[in-house]
Amino acid sequence: MKQIYALLTLIFTATFVISPFLTAPFSGFQADQLPIPQVDPPIQPAGYAFAIWGLIYGWLAVSAVYGIVKRAEDTAWDFARKPLILSLAVGTTWLSVANASAVWATVLIFVMAITAIIALLRAPATDLWWFAVSVGIYAGWLTAASFVSLGSTAAGYGILTDAMGWAYIGITGALVVTGIVMMRRAAAPYGLTVIWALVGIIVGNGLTTWTVSALAGIGIVILLGLIAATRASGRSVPS
Repeated sequence: MKQIYALLTLIFTATFVISPFLTAPFSGFQADQLPIPQVDPPIQPAGYAFAIWGLIYGWLAVSAVYGIVKRAEDTAWDFARKPLILSLAVGTTWLSVANASAVWATVLIFVMAITAIIALLRAPATDLWWFAVSVGIYAGWLTAASFVSLGSTAAGYGILTDAMGWAYIGITGALVVTGIVMMRRAAAPYGLTVIWALVGIIVGNGLTTWTVSALAGIGIVILLGLIAATRASGRSVPS
């Protein structure tokens, strides 16, 4: 069946979008999920930042519908659809897993992020607003969210350092990954979404933990410069 990847993308986009309505609400790992409870860890963005999921769900849904109507047998779309399908399939189960296990939730969100990034890197050069932009926003938020999950979970198990230390590690890790991705492909929506998460971290920390806010601020400046450079080159920063 030539339209199989378009159909699977539509199906798993639907299950991904519907999943929040079928699982218990998730607003962070509960105290009994971690040996060292993490209450408002410094790596976590302010609550308002998570509203971006509305945009992500909506744009992915529009992209999937457009894809099956207009690009059902497009090989360029199919090349990018394959990793996206895996990301969405894993994402469909993520909320249920997160409510049960912080460790497995962290593992799975990295799987989601990696496959979403691969889909972004494979996104067709045409139809940017229909595929690359939607997947870029999705992959950008997952890049940030995966390191938030890692920082919260690792601090919750007392690995290497405390919550402050993992905030520094997590922000740095997210910046490194974002930089690598953007040097391979000019993807402003991806970078801007990570910036959205960093702004949320600054709002969440304020001056109380100003060093975390400062690192996030430095990251924003770096990413804005990288976005400008990649847009100027049309693809990537010269090596």
